[in-house]
Amino acid sequence: MRTRFTLFLTLLFLLVSPLMAQQEGGPTNWVAITSGFAMAIASGLCGLGQARAVAACAEGMARNPAAAASIRFALIIGLAFIESLALYTLVIIFTKVV
Repeated sequence: MRTRFTLFLTLLFLLVSPLMAQQEGGPTNWVAITSGFAMAIASGLCGLGQARAVAACAEGMARNPAAAASIRFALIIGLAFIESLALYTLVIIFTKVV
C-alpha cells in the first residue's frame, strides 16, 4: 500500500512539473482567479449561515408564538450582518482586481 502511494506521488510530481512551467503569454493574473474562489466561498458560507438562521428563527417562533415579533426583528438584523460578509468580500475584490 505504501509503495503504491509513493509511486503515485512520484508520477504525480513528474507529470505535473511541466504544467507549472511559465507560459509564453506572460504571467497569469492569480489575484483575479483567487478572488473568484474567495467570493464563491464567502457566498456559500453566507447561504449556509442564512439558512441556519432562518431555520432557528422558524423553530423559535413555533415554540413561542408570543415572541415572534422580537424573534423576527433579531432575524432581520442577523441576516443583514451575515449578508454584509459577502458584500465586504465583493468590495475587497473590486478594489484589488480592478
